[in-house]
Amino acid sequence: MLPKERVRVRFAPSPTGYLHVGGARTALFNWLFARHYGGQFILRIEDTDFARSSEEMVEGILKGLRWLGLTWDEGPYFQSQRLDRYRDFAANLIETGFAYRCFCGVEESAGRKDYPADRQISGHGCSSLAREQSDARAQALEPFAIRFRVPPEKTPFNDQVFGAIEVDNATLEDFVLLRSDGIPTYHLSVVVDDLDMGITHVVRGADHISNTPKQILLYRAAGAPIPQFAHLPLILGPDKQRLSKRHGATSVMSYAEMGYLPEAFFNFLALLGWSPGDDREVLTRQELVELFSLKGVGKANAVFGLDKLDWFTSQYIRNASRESLREMIHNELQSRQVWGINDPVPAPGALDAAIELLKPRAKKLGDFSSTFRAFFSDDFVYDPAAADKFLKDPKLRDLIPALIAHYSKDEAFTLQSTEEILRRLAEKEGVKAGLLINALRVALTGQGVAPGLFEIMQVLGRERTINRLRRLNTYLRMTNDE
Repeated sequence: MLPKERVRVRFAPSPTGYLHVGGARTALFNWLFARHYGGQFILRIEDTDFARSSEEMVEGILKGLRWLGLTWDEGPYFQSQRLDRYRDFAANLIETGFAYRCFCGVEESAGRKDYPADRQISGHGCSSLAREQSDARAQALEPFAIRFRVPPEKTPFNDQVFGAIEVDNATLEDFVLLRSDGIPTYHLSVVVDDLDMGITHVVRGADHISNTPKQILLYRAAGAPIPQFAHLPLILGPDKQRLSKRHGATSVMSYAEMGYLPEAFFNFLALLGWSPGDDREVLTRQELVELFSLKGVGKANAVFGLDKLDWFTSQYIRNASRESLREMIHNELQSRQVWGINDPVPAPGALDAAIELLKPRAKKLGDFSSTFRAFFSDDFVYDPAAADKFLKDPKLRDLIPALIAHYSKDEAFTLQSTEEILRRLAEKEGVKAGLLINALRVALTGQGVAPGLFEIMQVLGRERTINRLRRLNTYLRMTNDE
């Protein structure tokens, strides 16, 4: 069903931590929904937890959204700047009889077994006082909280993902709206904000389903229209437990720092709990905007798999234009200080040749500055496991100098000539060519697994290849002398 009014959705993170994967997926779905219907995406910062909120976390959230390209149309609005509005709203609910002052002194007392039974009513929390007594105690500056008076009925609503839901209000306590220190609870602030900001659709995580009946009661008490609710399935780790730090990085910017591409991460997140209705997976941002609807959101929890993210990123790397990929890798190498101050930066042609050879193996941009470092800098080390496996044969001590001599005379240094020289030497010395190939692969790349050896030589060129063989020769003599 198409929205009858202009769509207005919001993303409302709490700055008690950086933008995590679950929050980013919620923001992305809201953004796609707004863009699909030509609506507006509002950013709101729910920063009333003053002890845990910080400007650093706010900036971290904004940085994560910008990295993903989730531009907002309004905001960011800050709840900490709207406290008077929440207090006025709560006071008006007292005036209209939907709320009452609670002088219990413990705002979270509802449902506690150790709380005096005569201070509770049917498990709904603190008992309300006669209006006169309540006014008098308030005027005497006795501290109080404000609780919502939950009516004895049922609260039904239709969730755009999970369908019809009905909650018996007998299971709800008279929930706190305003604490005795004047700070609003989540239920009060979120409803007031959504009302004032004209939110038409509340798209959020499924862990908020239990909050929805209370908030609907607040909308009714205010005589305001109730927005549409859509709750997104949770994101689980590969072990089917809720995604957490034990599964690895949960902060979005951690993935940026590891070298994942924002467009690939965007595409990957979009398919966590949503499907376009066919088998397509690699979709452009514009295609995702055109295809997105809440009907495509499933009820089943989504599984965050790093292997799948690697696959998405590899696809984007392979399909990127030569110019854009060169620029991204150039920036990656510089930011990781792969090139020293005095190191010559490869010409575009040389850089392109290395990139072309490596991109089928790249899982993320960070691979070019880590695993593939030796293709761009002479400052690299041999992988200990690879060295232990492929550089231990004593025959290499005589074979490598001979190979250096042959390659030094090879003016052509072509794909064909380099391979022929190595294989002829192996045959002459009565060894398997694989002994030399594996040793040279470690010498040239530092790794035991890499692209084809002779293709690597073409990318590095004769001078750098020979220099690295000389380095290997020194290494072999030092290790053998030990």
